[in-house]
Amino acid sequence: MLKAKDIMTKDVITAKPEATVEELARLLMDNKISGVPVINDNKKLIGIVTENDLITQNKRLHIPTVIRLFDAFILLGSGRMEEEIKKMAATTVDEICTKKVVSITEETTLDEIATIMAEQHVHLLPVLRESMVVGIVGKADMVRAMTYEASK
Repeated sequence: MLKAKDIMTKDVITAKPEATVEELARLLMDNKISGVPVINDNKKLIGIVTENDLITQNKRLHIPTVIRLFDAFILLGSGRMEEEIKKMAATTVDEICTKKVVSITEETTLDEIATIMAEQHVHLLPVLRESMVVGIVGKADMVRAMTYEASK
């Protein structure tokens, strides 16, 4: 069975947390990729940023609905409002990247990768060795691997 080490992209394009949102957009466009791991100066993974993060930055702000119940006012859906405002006002990669990153190891099997992608709703999985990015597996890598497996 194929594993992450067999299908991953080894030359991983990454971003630094201090990079601007404009630099990130250019990096994604120039390299025709949908996202990149965010690494610190020690090359350790600290987040991941995708086209979706850039799109989220430009969406309309949803103002929470207010309900009055007796003498109390209740805000519906206000828990994420502060987070949304921060992302919309962001100027650096660190401010818009996802810090809780779903990652895999080089030994993760194709079945496990497919399950993680489907259940976690992620399309890019950094491949880590001791917290350092050694590869990345995306949807295109998975499709290529499935095509290879089917042709055997």
